Amino acid sequence: MNESVRLTKVQVWILAARPKTLPAAAASAFLGSAFAYRDGKFNLLPALAALFISLLLQIGANFANDLFDYQRGADTSHRLGPLRVTQAGLLTSRQVSIGMILVFGSSIVLGLYLAWVAGWIVILIGISAILAALAYTGGPFPFGYHSLGDLFVFIFFGFAAVCGTYFVQANSIGIPVIWAGFSMGLLITNILVVNNLRDIETDRESGKVTLAVRLGVNGTRLEYLACLIMAYATPVFLSIINKSFIGSMLTWLSIPLAAHLFQDLTKLAGRSLNQTLAGTARLALIYALIFSFGILFFH
Repeated sequence: MNESVRLTKVQVWILAARPKTLPAAAASAFLGSAFAYRDGKFNLLPALAALFISLLLQIGANFANDLFDYQRGADTSHRLGPLRVTQAGLLTSRQVSIGMILVFGSSIVLGLYLAWVAGWIVILIGISAILAALAYTGGPFPFGYHSLGDLFVFIFFGFAAVCGTYFVQANSIGIPVIWAGFSMGLLITNILVVNNLRDIETDRESGKVTLAVRLGVNGTRLEYLACLIMAYATPVFLSIINKSFIGSMLTWLSIPLAAHLFQDLTKLAGRSLNQTLAGTARLALIYALIFSFGILFFH
């Protein structure tokens, strides 16, 4: 509670939003817009709307996880990750609920604009993303508690974010964009992999059966490695099927960082993995920026 004395309300809400997760949320939108620009389809206002929606969905999901994990008893004083504001008593459940509604509501407003630009399919995708964010730790079947969290993150925060950002500008989707979404989905999923590896013991004790709980420590480390390998294999595949995407191979410049993070993952445990988690989020952003640079200037 001493922390609540030192923090202002604004700082508490920033803490609840978990700003360290936001660069990874923005990364997919950046990459989708880079593909749109490369194809002569870039449209600034839909691109910005898609970016803000990605950020709002991430913040809304963070609020929802903070609230629902607390209500289900998964967040306790033994938590190893960053401070959760509801569990720490910095905000009440009602306050976090209102914040979550406002954030998701804002994403809906922007989504209506994108639906006007790109069609009704955008509404379907947006509603699915919000429901999935709520169902991650809330509702009668929270799939984060049933080993489905990794799949949710892959689909909505990687694959759908890249493809959706491109679609609202181009009104179409190409195979290269789909593969780019695949690679970003894998790297962003790895953020959750580290998170769940860190919490594997406390999750097991609370009955939260994440994929990490099922796979065990070594299996979860292998999942992280497999995601890295497939993400870095994607530019190779793109370059083979279309030589104009040879610039995507520049993403391999970030392999030393990826290797360092995996090395940390094999040695560290508990709170020490918080730095690996932050590093994995940075890797997703760096990968997306290099990928974008490569396809725009080397083809």
